[in-house]
Amino acid sequence: MPECNHNCGSCSANCSERKSAPEKFHANPNSVIKNVIGVVSGKGGVGKSLVTGLLASSMRARGFTSSILDADITGPSIPKMFGLHEQLLSDGHNIMPAITKSGIKVISMNLCLQDETQPVVWRGPVLAGVLQQFWEEVDWGYTDYMFIDMPPGTGDVPLTVFQSLPVKGIIVVATPQELVSMIVNKALNMAQIMNVPVLGLVENMAYFECPDCGKKHYIFGESNLESLASESGIKAIAELPIMPELAKLCDKGEIESFDAGRYLDNIINAL
Repeated sequence: MPECNHNCGSCSANCSERKSAPEKFHANPNSVIKNVIGVVSGKGGVGKSLVTGLLASSMRARGFTSSILDADITGPSIPKMFGLHEQLLSDGHNIMPAITKSGIKVISMNLCLQDETQPVVWRGPVLAGVLQQFWEEVDWGYTDYMFIDMPPGTGDVPLTVFQSLPVKGIIVVATPQELVSMIVNKALNMAQIMNVPVLGLVENMAYFECPDCGKKHYIFGESNLESLASESGIKAIAELPIMPELAKLCDKGEIESFDAGRYLDNIINAL
């Protein structure tokens, strides 16, 4: 391997240079986490965090215990969606997650900072260490579904999550643009290399539905969800429209008040 840096923990290649399997993180003794679902995208700005928040809220509304591990450490947006601004607390032994209005447990880097506008400028190994803390030192209690909001791309953090956490499967989020579709395939190929099941593909901002006449307008062009899913050999499980009312609720920290059931049924059936 001419480009090998001999750091097997940040590499997915199965070559003769590999010294040992990546370290698996061990859940906190007080945590029982039944299903870990990653929400990923090949690029930023496609609505990955939005899908994560809606899924956690919908599962909670259905009577399941749900939680969110915000793995987008350098660009966290989950706390704002849920109106969480307080810093995390400790019981002297474990980190206690923040609790949303409906009872969703949340861990995010923004809840660890004294000033939530402070930038996090860290390299890959430090980010991996934070993920390990979020998994091992947080008292998650019992959780039916944990959703991991991944940073965009195929860098250190997704690699660490895939290698070190018991991920049941991932949901890939895309938008209609052709460029995004190309980048989505990079995320899908990474999942295949890492032997992580892809539960389905979600197309966000697929269309705008006129509130007066109900006609659908394809702002970013006609949907290519089905063709992309067919080419990739995965299921197309949801099309989410552009919803200005939902954007306003997220800005106000009230995402839990939005009923996304009719949009998410196919996703939830895939979990």
